[in-house]
Amino acid sequence: MVETVTPLSEETTAIYAALEAGNKSWILAVGDAAGASRAGLHKLPPRDADGLPAKIEQARCRASASGTGARALPACEAGYEGFWLARRLEGEDLEVVVCDPASLEVARRKKKAKTDRIDARKMVRALRARDGGDRDAMAPVRVPSLEEEDAKRLLRRRERPVKERTRIANTIGGLLRLHGISGQAPRKPGFRERVDALKTGRGTPLPPEIRAEIPGLVDRLDVVAGELKAVRERKRAAVAASGAALDALRAGKAQDPGGIASDDPAAAVPKHAHCAAALVALRGIGDNDALLPGGELFYRDFRNRRELASMAGLVPAPWASGGIDRDQGTGKAGNSMLRKHLIQMAWRWLFHQPGSALSRRYGNCVSARDGRSRKRAIVALARKLLVAPWRCATTGLVPEGAVFSKA
Repeated sequence: MVETVTPLSEETTAIYAALEAGNKSWILAVGDAAGASRAGLHKLPPRDADGLPAKIEQARCRASASGTGARALPACEAGYEGFWLARRLEGEDLEVVVCDPASLEVARRKKKAKTDRIDARKMVRALRARDGGDRDAMAPVRVPSLEEEDAKRLLRRRERPVKERTRIANTIGGLLRLHGISGQAPRKPGFRERVDALKTGRGTPLPPEIRAEIPGLVDRLDVVAGELKAVRERKRAAVAASGAALDALRAGKAQDPGGIASDDPAAAVPKHAHCAAALVALRGIGDNDALLPGGELFYRDFRNRRELASMAGLVPAPWASGGIDRDQGTGKAGNSMLRKHLIQMAWRWLFHQPGSALSRRYGNCVSARDGRSRKRAIVALARKLLVAPWRCATTGLVPEGAVFSKA
């Protein structure tokens, strides 16, 4: 493939610095607008955030030796090192491009070479092409602020203990089922005291090793329950702060939707956090569903509904080439946690909001005997419910026919 690059003006000199961050070392590839295939490589210690700007500045000074001046355009991949490094380099007056690694073109050979040096040079070529006008050469991602990044942690922190609670409860239930005991609920109060009184299917007491193992699992279950309780309290504080933000916005005291300050980290209100209070007032919308859009979505700017749906991987992925024309279903290339919550929220919406326009549309498109159509329709409903809070946050528009909770 021949790379087409729009030439820069003679008055402008630019250098392109691409960083491939690894655990053992950092590889910095530096190229200019003239060298279409050349890129110098520099090896840095890992997480050398102070030495990296110095290397870029040295390359910029060499490029501007002719007296025309030079600008530096660094780039790195989104990942563990991408966001914090971009925030660090912003203090050095550098415009950092954080790119999506999946947007970079790769060879379609069966076996292709891949090293940090190759990837760094490839990023320099893509960065040069993008700066020359080819916007498809690299897809940049938006770097969230530290506050926006921290606002995601509340619901993401909940995911791990929920899975751990299910795993431990299933382990205890499996141990009891091995000896013919079923119907026990390890999460209910008093289970620890009931263990010693349990009898196997043969009417004998539990073996000593299982009697010694189960209390340890119950202890872990109690720790997980305590962590979930702490998360629940912080969610309630966040929703309460969102309600205060909504009241201030309605009273005209707050110009910025996220303009409420608080010393309590649980009551920190990010941008568009007033949407949580508006959503939780709808029947069938809980704290998790109300806080999710504000933390995962609304710090970004979306131009249309398709961009919003693609964030959750809910846009179709067509396959049309020659005589082949078929749909591959949803792309599933976005936020997996967001997509899962939206599907769950769609089923709850049908139960709690049967008279809404969205629920009626689902009923018109679905046959009770066709499970395939139900699956397609629930994904479409989830996509609609993703757009609904976005409109609620930006324009205050409530879904048609939605019923508010009595509380």
